[in-house]
Amino acid sequence: MMAIPPRDSAELIARIAKNVTISKDGILKAVNFVVKSFEEENIDLRTWKNHPLNPKDPMLPFTVDWIFLVDTLNFSFWSEPGKEYRITFHGETYTGYWSLCAAVNRAIEEGYNITSPVYYSNVSMDALQHIFRSDTGTELPMLAERHKILNESGKTLVDKFEGTFVKCIGMCEQSAQTLLKLIIDNFPSYRDEATIDSHKVSFYKRAQILIGDIWCCFEGKGCGAFNDIDTITIFADYRIPQALVYLGVLKYSDELNNILKKDQLLVNGSQMEVEIRGCSIWAVELICQSIKEKQNQGIIPKNDLINPILVDHFLWVYRRKFAKEMEHVPFHKTRCIYY
Repeated sequence: MMAIPPRDSAELIARIAKNVTISKDGILKAVNFVVKSFEEENIDLRTWKNHPLNPKDPMLPFTVDWIFLVDTLNFSFWSEPGKEYRITFHGETYTGYWSLCAAVNRAIEEGYNITSPVYYSNVSMDALQHIFRSDTGTELPMLAERHKILNESGKTLVDKFEGTFVKCIGMCEQSAQTLLKLIIDNFPSYRDEATIDSHKVSFYKRAQILIGDIWCCFEGKGCGAFNDIDTITIFADYRIPQALVYLGVLKYSDELNNILKKDQLLVNGSQMEVEIRGCSIWAVELICQSIKEKQNQGIIPKNDLINPILVDHFLWVYRRKFAKEMEHVPFHKTRCIYY
């Protein structure tokens, strides 16, 4: 049975969810907040390149293969208490996803050809342990799984796509959905799916963020030109839901709140975890729909770049910026390869 696409999955999940609800008032407030923030902070495609760790020059194939590498490993960065994974690079200390990027850039400076699928299709576990060494001595979570995925993904690129993800992009004729299908069909670690009430649903967090990052890096041109980019949803992880709860967009049942406050892990694919991720996606779809309606009515200025990808980027950065203010909002923790 084929999985329902992410957007349709999210609508279905939001309709049948028992532990997560989407607040209509929260959506209305979020619409105004997002529009105001995009205007005041000049958020657009170029924002992605502003981070010092992201590639600035869209060189081929290096830049595309850098993005493929980090998004192939873009999962499970939350730390156990007292075991934080941190990396200092060029005088700055990074945690979470940015620690991964820092490790990759440090490895490149040290002479490792880490962005080459030929290299990581055969990279050893010992080499990865050195490449991803931390300031704290804490190992990057799920390093054994990352090693297996790198070997597997690198071999696929070498055997089927001339050793570069650029080939995959070129085969998809500027269609984000065609590229999404190619990724899911050929790279098993990207098959982020679950079952709820006998429905096979999908989120495809890493596959979609891979497409979104390429779109942003190339500013919608060349390798980043997709004629259906707005069909990509947000990237359902564990931090975006936290921001949406903080903003009053999502509300959790007492039972779910109690579980999260006790810091209990949710199993990947469990009812509550699926509801959190699906409702997060659908909430942002509703925010974007409302923004477009207001734009068409002339209530707010036109901005074609307010889409789920950039709203996701905004919320993710917003959560990091106001992390202390959000400490009272528990976030769900799941240890898996999908996010």
